[in-house]
Amino acid sequence: MTKPVINVTPLIDVLLVLLIIFMVVTPTKPSAFKAKVPSEPTSDDRVIPDAQTLVVVVGNDAGLRLNGETSLGTVDDPAKMIERLKAVFSQREANSELSPAGEGSIQRSVFVKAPSTLNYGSVARVVDAVKQSGADPIALQIDDLD
Repeated sequence: MTKPVINVTPLIDVLLVLLIIFMVVTPTKPSAFKAKVPSEPTSDDRVIPDAQTLVVVVGNDAGLRLNGETSLGTVDDPAKMIERLKAVFSQREANSELSPAGEGSIQRSVFVKAPSTLNYGSVARVVDAVKQSGADPIALQIDDLD
């Protein structure tokens, strides 16, 4: 009775072809990744904020402000802020209808800025109040990450 013999010639052929492929491809791969790191801003570089940007600021006393307007309620009672945002959005709609471009869609994005000492629930209540006013999208603004 004869012993079965495994023919390894096709296996060796495949391995040699793979070896040749890897030898050809290896020199073409990038040897370094060069990243462009931005330079530090100079004191002359001042960013002028967009006039359409709306920022709801929560103070340390839980008071709400909208772009410098004070006395817009508190975190627990944001009704004045909701009404003020609705008034801003309706005024923007009226202005867009009067403009010759007449875009139809107005900018409703609002940034919420709160101190890091404020608890998560308070920030969530402010975001919900901003959402009730019809703002979309809503983003959180961070200044210092120390």
